[in-house]
Amino acid sequence: MKLDRRSFLGLGAGALAMAAIPKFALAASSASDTRFLLVLLRGGLDGLHALQPLGDPAFAALRGEFASARGQAAALRLNADFALHGSMTCSAGLFASGQLLPVVAVAPPYRHRSHFEAQDCVENGTTGTSGTTGWLNRCVAAIPGGKGLALSAVMPLAMRGTGDVSTWSPPLANGVDPILWQQLQLLYAADAALAPTFDSIDAGMEGTSAGNDKGDLRLPQAMAAAATFMSAANGPRIGFVEDTGWDTHGGELAVLDRKLAELDAGLQAFHEGAQPVWGRTVVAIVTEFGRTAAINGTGGTDHGTGGVAFLAGGAVNGGRIAGDWPGLGNAQLNEGRDLLATTDMRALFKGVLRDHLGIARDALAQHVFPESAALSPLAGLVRG
Repeated sequence: MKLDRRSFLGLGAGALAMAAIPKFALAASSASDTRFLLVLLRGGLDGLHALQPLGDPAFAALRGEFASARGQAAALRLNADFALHGSMTCSAGLFASGQLLPVVAVAPPYRHRSHFEAQDCVENGTTGTSGTTGWLNRCVAAIPGGKGLALSAVMPLAMRGTGDVSTWSPPLANGVDPILWQQLQLLYAADAALAPTFDSIDAGMEGTSAGNDKGDLRLPQAMAAAATFMSAANGPRIGFVEDTGWDTHGGELAVLDRKLAELDAGLQAFHEGAQPVWGRTVVAIVTEFGRTAAINGTGGTDHGTGGVAFLAGGAVNGGRIAGDWPGLGNAQLNEGRDLLATTDMRALFKGVLRDHLGIARDALAQHVFPESAALSPLAGLVRG
C-alpha cells in the first residue's frame, strides 16, 4: 500500500498513540466538555512575516521587497489590511470558514529580549521569569477531574505543578536544525581550515533532508498525536505541544518557508485528527516575542517585542483580526525597532480559559495567573 504524506501522518500518529497511550479517566461526551491545546513556538516567530500587514503604509518600505522576494509564494489575503504567508493555506481556509483568529501585537509581560526568560514568562503565567510551576498546570487543577497531556520529552514549565498531567513523546529522533548549521557557518567563517567545509553545507537542504527522514515531521506528527489523544472518549481536555527552530537572525526566508509550512501542516493534521471534538476545541499558537521590524544585514530579523498569536478551532470566533494594531511608522515602533505590544498574552489566555473552559474569573486572577486581577480577559474569542 502506498501512503501519501497525509495518510502517513494519520496512521503514524495512530499507531504511535496505541503503542504508549496514557490513560485518562475523564469522559468526553457532553457539549461542555471542551478541549484546549497550547502550541508554543520556541525561538521567537517573526509575526510580521507570518501575518503580513500589507495595509500598513510603512510595511512596504520595511518589508515589501523582502516579503515578495523571488521564490516566495504569494501572500494569502485575509482582508484589506492583512495577509498570511503563502505557505499557510490550511490556516487561510480556516480563516475563511471563521475558525481562525489572528491576534496582533501580543506579548507576555516580559518585554526584554532573552529567549529563555521570555519563554519562562509565557509558561509560568506571572509578570516575571521566576517560578517552578506553570499556568497550564494550574488550569488543569482548576477543572474538577481535569487531566492534561504534554507532547514533550520532558515536562515543560507550563505543565509543571500539582495538577494531574502526563507526558508523551513520539519515538522520533531530532533532525539537525538548519539554524544550527547557519550559526556554525558564521562561527567558522574566518577559519581557513573549516570555513570551506561549512560553506559547502546547504543549511536548507540539511534541514529538509533531516526532516524527510524524521525531524521535519515532528510538529505535524506531534499535533496529529495530540488530536488522537484529545479526541478520544476519555481524552485529556488540555494539551501542550512545542516546537523549536523559530529563531531567524539570518536567511529567514528559507527557514520560515519551511517552518510555516510545517506549522500549517501541523494545524491541518490536528484539524483532521480531532474531528470528533473540533467543534469544541480551541488551539492557541503562541511564541515568546516578536522580531525587529526591519531586516538585518544577514537577511533575518533580531529579537523584538510584539508578535502574533493564532487561535484555531471550531469553537473560535474567527474570520477576523483581533487585537490593537499600533502601526509600523518609526515613531510607532517600540524603541524605534520593533512592533509595540498592545495586548498582554495573559489576557488572551484568560479570555479563552474563562469563556471556553469555564474557569471562574477569580480563579484565573488568583491562581492560574497570579498578579493579574487588574488584567481583564479578552472577550469574544470563542463562539457564544
